[in-house]
Amino acid sequence: MQDNFSAPTADTSEEDPLAARRRRLVFRANHRGTFETDILIGGFVEANVGTMTAAELDDMDAIMQMPDPELTDWLFGRLPLPEEKATPMLRCMVEACRAKGAGKTE
Repeated sequence: MQDNFSAPTADTSEEDPLAARRRRLVFRANHRGTFETDILIGGFVEANVGTMTAAELDDMDAIMQMPDPELTDWLFGRLPLPEEKATPMLRCMVEACRAKGAGKTE
């Protein structure tokens, strides 16, 4: 008879220590609340999260705290990205969105 209550046999101690953070970030990026930012931010995160370092994940977490209207305006190019907010990760997101044709090009 199979014991369904035993601990999993796979060794999870070798799992990437950032894997759980990456999974949470993908979920949060795809469930922002507005359709546009879900697509833009979620698509960017899904495409890049696998190679993000701990510092880059910290930067993405900070971006995820920003309000949707501001992010949408910056990603679509309706407003310029303020220098005080222009982290390397946010600059990369803006460039990726523009490369996909989101918003106006400069």
